Amino acid sequence: MDTRAPSLQTGRCQDCPIRHRAVCAHCEADELAELEAIKFYRSFEAGQHILWEGDRLDFVASVVTGVVALTRTLEDGRTQMTGLLLPSDFLGRPGRENAPCHATAATDVTLCCFRRQPFDRLMHATPHLSQRLLEMTLDELDAAREWMLLLGRKTARERIATFIAMIARRQGGQTRGGPMRLDLPLTREAMGDYLGLTIETVSRQIGALRRDGVIELAGLRGITVPDPARLAAECGDDRRHPPH
Repeated sequence: MDTRAPSLQTGRCQDCPIRHRAVCAHCEADELAELEAIKFYRSFEAGQHILWEGDRLDFVASVVTGVVALTRTLEDGRTQMTGLLLPSDFLGRPGRENAPCHATAATDVTLCCFRRQPFDRLMHATPHLSQRLLEMTLDELDAAREWMLLLGRKTARERIATFIAMIARRQGGQTRGGPMRLDLPLTREAMGDYLGLTIETVSRQIGALRRDGVIELAGLRGITVPDPARLAAECGDDRRHPPH
């Protein structure tokens, strides 16, 4: 994945690379103008904290480039990664004053931020905005249910295959029926944290998928999927749709 910030000098929503997938996807020109009046961009380097759990939420944001990792901390200090936000995903909750979890830049990240209180008012006054946010929230709920299944029932191999397929879908790297090329956004250690596996197990299963011809490796994070349908078959789902 290319995590470099796009050219955003103009600041115009119509020039945004996530315009048709983000929270503003259904907005009309006049609604976009209202959003532009309350937005600003922020960039974070890989490893930099964006929000701490419990922080006052002064803004909400769309991920423009990069990947944001969400984590929660238990009372004994242990942490668990609970989600990943990829380009066009939404960070923060309108109407909520405090961050429910930590948010950290897993790669270099660019956010399109909106001041929270004006965004809350605009959301209540703009059906297109609230409808899109509801759609994205329901998609996030579906993803959380899939993640529960992944952690609770899938084998280590199926977890790795499912993760690769998820990233492939979101990166849109397929070339019309041909191989898919993608870059994993996480280190193998972070993948293990997200998938409930040790780093040794992650490495072992990636190696096994490579030996079996399901994936090809290029460098530390580059992956080619020669046959997306075969990758889908490795995910352990009843619905074996190839990533697209």
